[in-house]
Amino acid sequence: MVDIALAAGVSQATVSLVLSGGTTARISAETREKVQSLAAEMGYARRGLARGGGSGVVALLIDEVTTTPFATPFLDAAKDEAAALGWLVATFITGGDAANEVAILQTLAALDLRGVIYARLITRTVHPPEPLFALPTVLLNCHEPSRRLPCVIPGDVAGMQAATEALIKAGHRRIAHLPGEDWTEATRDRLRGYKQALAAHDIPFDPALVSRPAWTVGSGRAAMLGLLDQRPTAVTCFNDRVAIGACEAIRASGLAIPDDVSVIGYDNEDLGAHLAPPLSTVQLPHDEMARLAITLLTEGGRPLPYQRLKVDCPLVLRDSVARIGV
Repeated sequence: MVDIALAAGVSQATVSLVLSGGTTARISAETREKVQSLAAEMGYARRGLARGGGSGVVALLIDEVTTTPFATPFLDAAKDEAAALGWLVATFITGGDAANEVAILQTLAALDLRGVIYARLITRTVHPPEPLFALPTVLLNCHEPSRRLPCVIPGDVAGMQAATEALIKAGHRRIAHLPGEDWTEATRDRLRGYKQALAAHDIPFDPALVSRPAWTVGSGRAAMLGLLDQRPTAVTCFNDRVAIGACEAIRASGLAIPDDVSVIGYDNEDLGAHLAPPLSTVQLPHDEMARLAITLLTEGGRPLPYQRLKVDCPLVLRDSVARIGV
């Protein structure tokens, strides 16, 4: 699949979805045809269980479901993709407790278990319980340091790089960034994407344009107020809630969006599309990630071979970005 991805100029995640028969509107008919044609030329033979190949249960272990709205796309997409195989998904909320996870796996031992999806609501490094290493297991939105289990994670570096580059292409040079809490992997990756975009366009990185950590609407408002003295013409934000707070701060200072300051969020929460103006953002592809995790379980093997698949986070441009200098 790596060879096919390189030849087709797409990600390995896209190749895996196409060859598994997975459905997503983001993969065009032209791309599907190209991947399938290259697979045939290279003699690709699908391993493991064919789609629709019998009943079974997939266990989805997730640490929590309440702090963000993104658990629902994980659960719904995994359920739908498994249903196409004739499988059921049994979901367990573990609280991240290792003893609880082991107890769940022991309970599942009597079932026709096709595999385990071990998920985290926030992208991070994990240390899964040892029994998982003997089962067909895919890590969803997390990864483990020994690189023994395949994982599916979002491409946060590229996502924020694309957001920052969109502002640069719109003429902006003083671009601020509102990062998340320092402990999150997404914070570090998105800050790296911001810096990479600046470097790629020969714009010096200015630490004064990076705020203190923000996570909520309130902290986003406070962080943006602290940056307005630096006179940014645009800002990228760790998430959409931070972006909403940034918009409140910009308006409270007598400035307009996007005429004075353009704003881009991250996550593509539903509320962003209904703001005035609608918020530009980056899509977190939780549904596609969950479908891909199910797809990897069909590859067979105990354990599954290690892969690290990053799923693209596409930019969603709306009316909160304006061109300047034209």
